[in-house]
Amino acid sequence: MQIYASESNLDDNVLGIAESLDSKIINKIPIEPHLQYDSAGLALITDPLNIRSKIHVDFLKGKVGWRIKRSQHESNLKKALGKNKDSITIYDATAGFLADSMIFLSLGHKVIAIEKNKIVFHLVNDAIKRASKELEFINKLDFRCGDSFNLYQSLKDQCDIVYLDPMYPVTKKNQKKSGAIEAIKFLQKQENFIDDSEELINKFLNNDFKKIILKRPLKSKKKYSNINYQVKGSTTRFDIYL
Repeated sequence: MQIYASESNLDDNVLGIAESLDSKIINKIPIEPHLQYDSAGLALITDPLNIRSKIHVDFLKGKVGWRIKRSQHESNLKKALGKNKDSITIYDATAGFLADSMIFLSLGHKVIAIEKNKIVFHLVNDAIKRASKELEFINKLDFRCGDSFNLYQSLKDQCDIVYLDPMYPVTKKNQKKSGAIEAIKFLQKQENFIDDSEELINKFLNNDFKKIILKRPLKSKKKYSNINYQVKGSTTRFDIYL
């Protein structure tokens, strides 16, 4: 995928992103989907003719920024984590756009987060760099691109909790609410994506762990046995395995 960036915005950051993605940097806006890099950072443009197709991750504004400011009110997420007097290390195996992990960090915990899609990784990593000057807790984040289960094998001794939040089934209701869902669907289509979330969940459940938190839609079927307890909200539930 090409990266549109004017000469005034060329810097080491975008050059590194282009090298990682094996992408060409161009200085004219293309008519096909592309990445855009400017003074606001990196963005994904899925439809150049629709300004609302722009996906730009920002931890200082919007819904995530609001959640971070009121993280102490994230009662269900805190219940799922349990009572912890000291900082714990959470392994976010399905990082995505890192929304919940930012809450974990703002609550004082450490996070190792893994995202396998390179474009999503760079969109989020760029947002991390931009927010790091204002959000001191980001220094407790270890964000990587790769296969989360394979990486876990060498990191499991450091982790107190494995957090699994595979993409929810896409419905007409949530599709309208989230441009991020559209972005994920677009990227999945580009890569001939095969949903391996069930396989990933089973791998972790059958491996060594202290605690697993599986985030699911409230009314979704319970596919896995031996749930120790659940934390339920209005639309979401957390299945806890010990």
